[in-house]
Amino acid sequence: MRVLSGIQPSGRLHIGNFFGATRQHLQFQGEHDCFYFIADYHALTSNPSPTDVARHSLDVAMDYIALGLDTEKTVFWRQSDVPEVTEFAWLLSCITPMGLLQRCTSYKDKVAQGISPNHGLFAYPVLQAADILIYKSNIVPVGADQKQHIEVTRDIAIRFNNAYGEILTVPAEHIIESVAVVPGTDGRKMSKSYGNTIEIFEPKEDIRKKIMRIVTDSTPVEQPKDPDSCNVFALLRLVASPEELAEWENRYRNGGMGYSEAKKRLAELMIDYFEPFRQKRAELENNIDYVREVLANGAARAKVVACQTLNEAKRAVGLGA
Repeated sequence: MRVLSGIQPSGRLHIGNFFGATRQHLQFQGEHDCFYFIADYHALTSNPSPTDVARHSLDVAMDYIALGLDTEKTVFWRQSDVPEVTEFAWLLSCITPMGLLQRCTSYKDKVAQGISPNHGLFAYPVLQAADILIYKSNIVPVGADQKQHIEVTRDIAIRFNNAYGEILTVPAEHIIESVAVVPGTDGRKMSKSYGNTIEIFEPKEDIRKKIMRIVTDSTPVEQPKDPDSCNVFALLRLVASPEELAEWENRYRNGGMGYSEAKKRLAELMIDYFEPFRQKRAELENNIDYVREVLANGAARAKVVACQTLNEAKRAVGLGA
């Protein structure tokens, strides 16, 4: 089965990215044919600076390689290095009803958040469909907030096939995978847009400081505390052993423990968890040419599949005959 996923280049990965998606991507490598790309075309919908687009794309590439991406087995590339996807997106645009896009909630949500509306933001689901369909993807692991985009992709693929023949692979309907919901330092979902992230590879002292600032309630030290409603305990679940987690749960419920104790231990565990990957990340920063080579090789492999699908689709609609 072919698994495809795109990673937005909006800066270095944080622990919410890792436990929410990246760890799952890496686990898929041993089971499936994995195609992972850095979605730099998609990043343009928010009009970032050119410098940020280039730098963040390399940051994401280094993070993934450092964390264990198999550059031989997994096809890993930068979206814009296979421009055939934008040509394919135009073919799909011409069979996509306006009503389908107008029903997409992500556009409305982003505009409501203050993002300036543009055509790229509105047509985002079509380019996302092109990403998925041009590589004949079977599985697209996403969170619940992306479920509608996968439904739109399936709708577009079925419409195209009904009009022009069975050209496109319709991705599996049941693609929603269970992912960890990682709270940020302020208790909301960890997100760069909220400014509440803990980066995987930031300096250790910065990690400690951020963890010590995690929002907790005002329950006195001597009183019992509810681990199920605590942001610190939610993060401990991700990195503590089952035995240690059970001990912390007992301490929470019995009282006599301050949140600062749990925060200090969380910082230790979080730093230790990612320590094996830090040296690899530092090596990559000193060998950017290797990172660019990995992306170029991945793009060449991805382009073979993309060109085949694009040519089949073009012939089907009557182009290039």
